[in-house]
Amino acid sequence: MIFHTKTAEETIALGRRIGKKLKPGAVLAMEGTLAAGKTTITKGIAESLGVAETITSPTFTLVSEYEGNVPLYHMDVYRLDSAEDFLNLGVEDMLYGKGVCIIEWSEKVRKELPTTTITVRLEADDDGARTITVENWPYGDITE
Repeated sequence: MIFHTKTAEETIALGRRIGKKLKPGAVLAMEGTLAAGKTTITKGIAESLGVAETITSPTFTLVSEYEGNVPLYHMDVYRLDSAEDFLNLGVEDMLYGKGVCIIEWSEKVRKELPTTTITVRLEADDDGARTITVENWPYGDITE
């Protein structure tokens, strides 16, 4: 599925629609360049999961955990050197648990993610708009 958003608000709204459909145990692999909108779409997903806290990029903390209707684990693996470093964070309980995992810069650890991982690829266009591609989506229509 391919979506186009023109503003941060539209990207957050798409995140809300995605989040409403997610089930516990879902893993989302966020792919995209710096400033592509990975954290922005995560804000909408978190909102729909009942997270009240402000979502920020976990670049320096690596993993942020938020409480909502289900736990949300927001990971940023940009600064990791290897997939082994990722596993050494103890992420297995998060990846195979009852929460929702969102992994920014997931390209670096893709081989360690479950086969059911949903890929969300974000591309920033020259005019500030976003093209967002969602792959391996098992939860039906998210256009509404």
